[in-house]
Amino acid sequence: MPLSIFGFQALWSPYLLVFCIAIILLYLYIVFKKYSAFENGEKATRKQVIQFSIAMVIFYAIKGSPLDLLGHILFFVHMIQMALLLFLVSPLVIMGIPGWLWERVLKVKVIRFLFNLFANPLVALILFSALFSIYHIPLLFDTVKQNEILHIIMTANLFFASLFLWWPLFNNVPGEPQISGLKQVGYIIGSAILITPACALIIFNDNAMYETYSSGAAWLKAMELCVPDGKLASLGISGPELFTNMPVVEDQQLGGIVMKVVQEIIYGVFLAMVFFKWFRSEQENADAITDKALRDRQALQSNSI
Repeated sequence: MPLSIFGFQALWSPYLLVFCIAIILLYLYIVFKKYSAFENGEKATRKQVIQFSIAMVIFYAIKGSPLDLLGHILFFVHMIQMALLLFLVSPLVIMGIPGWLWERVLKVKVIRFLFNLFANPLVALILFSALFSIYHIPLLFDTVKQNEILHIIMTANLFFASLFLWWPLFNNVPGEPQISGLKQVGYIIGSAILITPACALIIFNDNAMYETYSSGAAWLKAMELCVPDGKLASLGISGPELFTNMPVVEDQQLGGIVMKVVQEIIYGVFLAMVFFKWFRSEQENADAITDKALRDRQALQSNSI
């Protein structure tokens, strides 16, 4: 059956589209018209505008386009959504918002408290990995997928945990936790390792883990999150098998593989960025580093005499 039977609203989420456009327009208004009203405010760079805009476009694509509906039918599509949201949208949002605007945001007491508590590199690493793994426990996953409020809360928690994860790497706010040099490489590799067990359990499980992709009743309940009230009943459909011929277990295993592959590709790009940034810094400061090494060696020789 074609996805078009669910209707325009289910396929394209017009309200979310309006929301995303409003966010982009508000962002542009602040960074180009109202920046002078903020302490240390200045116009955003073209790169920052592009990064933030791409983040919002990807967000709408994975949460408002037919991809979101397809993610309720095929588990591997859902995993693509999660990978892009947590590993690409989050860092782009951090990099796209100017430092002076982040400083203003962090003056809100609740946000300041949360960043003080969770933006520490070690805490952020453990928090995100734990939430990611817990979310994919079958009982919790099925419960969240069948309840709109729980689904929003869990998605928001995962997104904010991913912001805390990427914050030490990409924020440019003075005084905030920041990782520099080759420590960034270790941090990214550590994150990749910590979420591997959850992906492996999905990839190597030969049984269907999630009822929302294998049980008709649970699937219909989950579909209510993206299909308008009453529409499902009028269609008279029974389960996801009407829209795909992929076996549930194969779909599940492919989902684990896709999550890991997409995550590794994105992490690989960030690792390359970090390495070349470090390499350029070393080259630009080569003379200073050499002079310091010579002074240290001379001081050591003087002390030994």
